[in-house]
Amino acid sequence: MKRILCLVIISVLFSSNAVTAEVSKDEKQALLDFYYSTNGAAWKVTWDMNAPSDTWHGVKVVNNQVVEINLFHNNLTGTLPMSIGKLVHLRKLNLAFNAISGKLPTGLGLLKELKVLKLEMNRFKGPLPNTIGMMAKLEELSIFNNFISGSIPEALGGLKNLKILNLSSNNLKGTIPKSLGDLTKLESLGLFENGLDGRIPNEMGNLTELKELVLANNQLRGEIPKEFSQLASLEIFQIQNNNFNSFENLGMMETKGMLVFDYDKDDTQMEFKDINFSKTRMADTKFEDVED
Repeated sequence: MKRILCLVIISVLFSSNAVTAEVSKDEKQALLDFYYSTNGAAWKVTWDMNAPSDTWHGVKVVNNQVVEINLFHNNLTGTLPMSIGKLVHLRKLNLAFNAISGKLPTGLGLLKELKVLKLEMNRFKGPLPNTIGMMAKLEELSIFNNFISGSIPEALGGLKNLKILNLSSNNLKGTIPKSLGDLTKLESLGLFENGLDGRIPNEMGNLTELKELVLANNQLRGEIPKEFSQLASLEIFQIQNNNFNSFENLGMMETKGMLVFDYDKDDTQMEFKDINFSKTRMADTKFEDVED
């Protein structure tokens, strides 16, 4: 009888511990750092510090590991702490449509399991840290409509699994790095409305999975690379408001409903007779996001 009673007590204690299991101390502290650094008390939906972390709004915990933070449009301000890099099991981080400022911490590069990083529509400034190139599993990187400056780091070419890269509407300068041509799984590339100059690298012709390429409103020059004839999947191609001096390679490109558009130059010698403009369409540059 005593043995049975002892087994029952042990079973109850085990079940209780399983229900109240918490994330590691490092992850819990990283969450607390994040909360206080982004003015958590003023969020639209805040966290109850007395409740288990797996009950906190936007936090998903699996096997006692934080795998997702989704605080889309939740009135976050302040800055991202360096300790965010301690959330090493994170697969998705969505902080879009807030008012977070400051520089992107280099600690982001420690999030090796991250697949989705959405930071659009905030107030981040400063350069993109090279450490972002360490997130080898990343499939989506969206930082449009911030104040990111400097050049696009060559290190982004290391994100071999990337499908979506959107750096539009920032203050990026310099040339488009050749390493972006290594992102062979890329389906959407947005560099709209920056201060990028120089020529489009020929290596971008390797992006055969690309469906959307938005380069409008920069200071790009030269000609459209002949290698773009390899972009058979391309549906949207925006290049208006640049300084291109030759468009002769556009006629080599497949134009299945694709927008090929740049009328900034008064050049009556341009010939677009191989392009079917009746099927073209303007890409929507009013980026929107939804909570998912």
